[in-house]
Amino acid sequence: MKRKACTLKVSLLDAQYDLELCVCVCVFQIHKEEANMEHHITQISREDLEDLREAFNKIDIDNSGYVNDFELQELFREASFHLPGYKVREIVETFIAGDTNKDEKISFEEFVSIYQELKSKEFSETFRKSITRRDGIRSFGGLSRISSEGTQHSYSDEEKVAFVNWINKALAKDEDCQHLLPMNPNDESLFTSVGDGILLCKMINLSQPDTIDERVINTKKLTTFKMTENLVLALNSASAIGCMVVSIDAHDLMAGKPHLVLGLLWQIIKVGLFADIEISRNEALIGLLTDGEQLEHLQSLSPEELLLRWVNDHLRNAGTQTISNFSEDIKDSRAYFYLLDQIASQRENSYKMSVKIDMSGLHEPNLDKRAERMLQQAARLDCRQFVSPYDVTSGNSKLNLAFVANMFNMYPAMQRTQTNINGIDIANIAGESREEKTFRNWMNSLGVSPYVNHLYWDLCDGLVILQLYERVNVPVNWKKVNNPPYPVLGGKMKKLENCNYAVELGRNVAHFSLVGIGGENINEGSSLHTLALVWQLMRRYTLLVLSDLGDGEKVGDQIILAWVNTTLSQRRKDTQISSFKDKLISTSLPVIDLIDVIAPGTVRWEMVTRTERGVLKEEDKLSNAKYAISLARKIGVRVYALPDDLVEVNPKMVLTMFACLMGYGLKKANR
Repeated sequence: MKRKACTLKVSLLDAQYDLELCVCVCVFQIHKEEANMEHHITQISREDLEDLREAFNKIDIDNSGYVNDFELQELFREASFHLPGYKVREIVETFIAGDTNKDEKISFEEFVSIYQELKSKEFSETFRKSITRRDGIRSFGGLSRISSEGTQHSYSDEEKVAFVNWINKALAKDEDCQHLLPMNPNDESLFTSVGDGILLCKMINLSQPDTIDERVINTKKLTTFKMTENLVLALNSASAIGCMVVSIDAHDLMAGKPHLVLGLLWQIIKVGLFADIEISRNEALIGLLTDGEQLEHLQSLSPEELLLRWVNDHLRNAGTQTISNFSEDIKDSRAYFYLLDQIASQRENSYKMSVKIDMSGLHEPNLDKRAERMLQQAARLDCRQFVSPYDVTSGNSKLNLAFVANMFNMYPAMQRTQTNINGIDIANIAGESREEKTFRNWMNSLGVSPYVNHLYWDLCDGLVILQLYERVNVPVNWKKVNNPPYPVLGGKMKKLENCNYAVELGRNVAHFSLVGIGGENINEGSSLHTLALVWQLMRRYTLLVLSDLGDGEKVGDQIILAWVNTTLSQRRKDTQISSFKDKLISTSLPVIDLIDVIAPGTVRWEMVTRTERGVLKEEDKLSNAKYAISLARKIGVRVYALPDDLVEVNPKMVLTMFACLMGYGLKKANR
């Protein structure tokens, strides 16, 4: 397509949207006449133009009014219009060929013209969804140029209905979600409702309170740019609580891709459901110890395994048959009837509220009708969530697990009247530390397998550590690794061999400091030695982004510190720090000022508390820290540090915070 230069001069002030719209339409009309286009012209609304302006300003960091041709793909991403690399190259080649100025720069008007033409072409309509249904499973295929030809994904209608009902109930009173709720479980509204990011942010906070500072969520005048910010915030926050999001981006969620939406929601919901199924949160679980069993073994069990023990403990008390899974063994509803009866009797004793479970449904020969009658009894305890009669009789393990977990959270029905159970002093049971939780969430967010529930016991065979080495570009020879299932005889030795190999890689290839650490320390679950290795893995992972920007593995603490102070001083910020232990960091002001420098316009200063001497009350420090971390995640920085890490000036987590901000700042400067 041959282009003509447009001589119209347009103010770049944000207030001039009407003039910009006229100019952009005029520019496009020139293109249309020259190319003799016959297809329908997509009109750009005032709101769309505002979105494009915000995206353009995000890339045009020097406010020159132009972006370079090599920045075009990033500009399309900011405008939520994802194009494959080959398509962008075609556009650039066409642009350069017709660029009369030969400066290879693209003005806002030219960008809008390109954008409008692309939206008008058949390309934007090539993604077609063919939806079929088979036994509650919907499948759809992507046929666009940016997806694999013929790719098929599927999702469960039952899961969609269960999640919609759960969200409708959980967020019913949330004022920021009233434009979305209640969702209709029988249509596709769930997939469109996540598009503005608000619902996902709220669900994350429901599962892990205070993960997101809600002052940072965009709730008004939701342009595409602001919705994308919310989605980026949600994804980075989901990662921080242990959700695996490496295959999902904001564009996928805004497009409402069903399998990705359901997968992310299940991870978020599960984090919340499992949060209290842990001995330090509920010491009565110690009562599930079997004869001769050590507490360490019970602590090493996953929430799923603990739930199974909990159910079977009640079934034994009821004098009925136990179960071994939440699929085949629960299809006849018998286990659930007895479980509900046990809970109701405990509830009467604990809460002085009498609910008598009607057990007559056990004699119903039709399993679907029996399941319905069982769920009617569950409803009397307000526990009828996640499953339908069909989910029970079909043995949907995921939804039945959620059903039981919710029941446990509402009525654990396990009395703890002793301070000593099975010879164990309950007062001395230590819960998971903040550092341990951070490391565990980081691992899980990277998609390691198996899922890490207990930092030490789940790492004692070395497999997760070896997977982490691959994530930090340390090659692993998997032929030297022993994989489960391990033999009964010699299994411990197989695990030890893996741990020895993990320490060898750390010492000889990754060049970690592992003085006094051997494979046996990891294999035995030594907290001190395991934390030392895991921290160095996380530190290397954090610094990889800087290595990718050209500094290799030479990036050290002093280089990061110098960049922080130089960047702050260039904008005359007076919050430079002397080290990652500087007490000024407890105010979070250095972090907030740094975000203001590398992402201008992001900080709302009325939300920040600051004093001339930097002396703040503890509640103000915590408020600033929550705001700072959520701001960082909102601009696209994946932060695992917690607010308390800043307030208490934890140097390890402070380092990761500034390193990630440095990576973002350098990447933006290098565009």
